[in-house]
Amino acid sequence: MLRVAVVGSGPSGVYTAQSLVEQSAVPGVRVHVLDRLPCPYGLVRYGVAPDHEKIKSLQNNLRTVLEHDRVSFVGGVEVGTGALTPARLLELYHAVVYCVGAAKDRRLGIPGEDLAGSCSATDFVSWYSAHPDAASNGFDLGARSAVVIGVGNVAVDVARILARGAEELRPTDVPQTALGALAVSRVRAVHMVGRRGPSQARFTTKELRELGSLPDADARVDAAELALDPAFADPAGLPAVNRRNVAVLREWADAAPRDHGSRSIRLRFFLRPVELLGEGGRVTAVRFERTVPDGDGGVRPTGLFEDIEAQLVLRAVGYRGAPPAGLPFDPASGTVPHLAGRMLRDAAAAPGEYVAGWIKRGPTGVIGTNRPCAKETVASLLADASLLLRRRPLGDPLDAMRKLGLRPVEWPGWLAIEEAEAALGLALGRRSVKIPDWEGLLRAAYGDTSLQHP
Repeated sequence: MLRVAVVGSGPSGVYTAQSLVEQSAVPGVRVHVLDRLPCPYGLVRYGVAPDHEKIKSLQNNLRTVLEHDRVSFVGGVEVGTGALTPARLLELYHAVVYCVGAAKDRRLGIPGEDLAGSCSATDFVSWYSAHPDAASNGFDLGARSAVVIGVGNVAVDVARILARGAEELRPTDVPQTALGALAVSRVRAVHMVGRRGPSQARFTTKELRELGSLPDADARVDAAELALDPAFADPAGLPAVNRRNVAVLREWADAAPRDHGSRSIRLRFFLRPVELLGEGGRVTAVRFERTVPDGDGGVRPTGLFEDIEAQLVLRAVGYRGAPPAGLPFDPASGTVPHLAGRMLRDAAAAPGEYVAGWIKRGPTGVIGTNRPCAKETVASLLADASLLLRRRPLGDPLDAMRKLGLRPVEWPGWLAIEEAEAALGLALGRRSVKIPDWEGLLRAAYGDTSLQHP
């Protein structure tokens, strides 16, 4: 029967596995879903904010797929480094589908970006999501003012977490270290800034409304700044989500000034970051240049500048794919070259190698966008099945991985991690609390206190 490895256990990887085992054209397909981490679910576990429990509940749907009798989760296995190269993996399976996402963040490319206190939103999200690769020293929330550069959903998430009280997050699975840091946070002003106008913002209306309903924070917009956007006055020609966003921002602009809550959130538009200012090696402010619409959907500079105080700057200007070791990569698009999901090496389809998700199409769309993307790739794979089945994979893949010195975390190991996180939450008087470090995760999976990050 057809044996397939799916590299990556986030939504794109799990939807790929689901499409493979639910189709009937090639019966009996067996799938191993590999992941570098000992935990499944990818950005659903490590990218969705802890207070978004409805979205996080998507894990239950992904779990159903990973518990299918012809799907096996294989965590703690890194492909591309060491002995488990793509070429070696292709010897163990008829086909390999890479669903490795786009984990790198985009940089601003401006002076001062590397000052202390200037970080990527990706790193901040990893910290409050307990990703085991997150910096162990966490974030210094002694800042009075924070600037979040970007107006997408990630920017809204980090702004909301900064503006929430720790007690509001206590019922979630946010790690104890992050909860403790947020409890003593001195951040009182959060500025979320975009270089274009409100009609072009990338956040969803639901996320935007959440900012306006936080119990201890006051969300505000500048009516004069909103008016710079021609579509703000007449949003009829905008897509539905942008029209809804404009309607919410108009409500905020027309509302009487409010004075409640210990924190403020300011949404700013038509400001382009040009420099991070600092003193003693730490960021103290962000210098922005005012922009105005250019009439063609972009903006043009005006030569007018404004400095916004900030001791913490988080850039949330998008993700970018990183070149997976041993795979072809297009640095311009940040993706692996492909044709309908078939990986291209030297412009020719590479037999048995496929891609799906962000590494295939770039960091676009929402979680559900991964379904049709995965189905397209699976359709290509199944069309190649007769050719793929002529190959003879070598032995049992898990035995081969162990002989290479790897120690895969199978589904019982992941369940042991879940049990350990539930026990940790109980001990802390909370619900399940994430284990934030490699040693703790591996100890939970194996019950071996000597284990270190492989």
